[in-house]
Amino acid sequence: MDEVVQDAYCRIAALTSIDHIDSGRAYFFSIARNLLIRRLKRQRIVPFEVIAEIDAYEDEAPSPEQLAGGKMSYERVLEIIARLPDRCRTIVRLRKIEGWSQRQIATHLGTTEKAVEKQVWIGVRIIREQWNRAESAALERQGSSVHNEGGR
Repeated sequence: MDEVVQDAYCRIAALTSIDHIDSGRAYFFSIARNLLIRRLKRQRIVPFEVIAEIDAYEDEAPSPEQLAGGKMSYERVLEIIARLPDRCRTIVRLRKIEGWSQRQIATHLGTTEKAVEKQVWIGVRIIREQWNRAESAALERQGSSVHNEGGR
C-alpha cells in the first residue's frame, strides 16, 4: 500500500500544471484508487472482497461531474441575477452572493430592513420562476429530441 501512495505522490509531482485540479484530496484518492486497481488486475489471483471494497469506497468530495454541474448552475443563477432590476439585483447580490445581513444592506443603501427583505423576496421569486422556466424548456427539448430520434 505504501508503494501505491508513493506512486500517486510521484504522479502528482510530475504534473506540469495543477490548474485543472479543483480538489487535491479527491484528485489524489482518484489516482491512488486507479493505481491500486491496476496492481490488483496484474495479480494472478485477486480476492473478490478486495475489489468489492475498492468499488464500494466513496470519497465524500463531490465528483468532477457534480462540480461541473454546480459551477454551471451557479453561472446560470448569476446570469438570472444580472437581469434583475438594478436595486433588486444589488440587494440580492449582497444578500445571497456576498452574504451580507439585511441590516448591513439597509445601512449601506440607506433604506429599511423591511425594504431589503421585500427586494430579496422579489429577487428570489424571479430567480426561481426563471430557473423553472429554463428547466422546463430543457426537458421539452430533451423530450422532443428523444421523440425525433425514435421516429427515424
